[in-house]
Amino acid sequence: MADDCIFCKIRDGEVPSDILSRNDHCFVIRDITPRAPTHLLVIPVQHFTYLTDLAPEFYATLGDMFSAAKEMAMREVGAGDGYRLVINQGDDAGQQVPHLHLHVLAGRTLGAMG
Repeated sequence: MADDCIFCKIRDGEVPSDILSRNDHCFVIRDITPRAPTHLLVIPVQHFTYLTDLAPEFYATLGDMFSAAKEMAMREVGAGDGYRLVINQGDDAGQQVPHLHLHVLAGRTLGAMG
């Protein structure tokens, strides 16, 4: 854990947050600066900053993160509506917290990325 990582502090209960879902590999919270009506963050329990740092033994965690994202999207917006999954990596991509996390965006029509 990075000593100043907000996500690790939320995970450890040092910073209060409404954890919507949690399993052995990840937990889900609402983004405090949402970019869509539904904007959730799926955060691995284990601290990693970048995908490039991940070893194969972490792949199960990535699978659980995507599974949690799907479940939360279905719960929040329903099966018929679309949603977007985003992982920002590095400053140039807009990563604001240096702890790997997956954004779940939904609740309105999302424009094309590019």
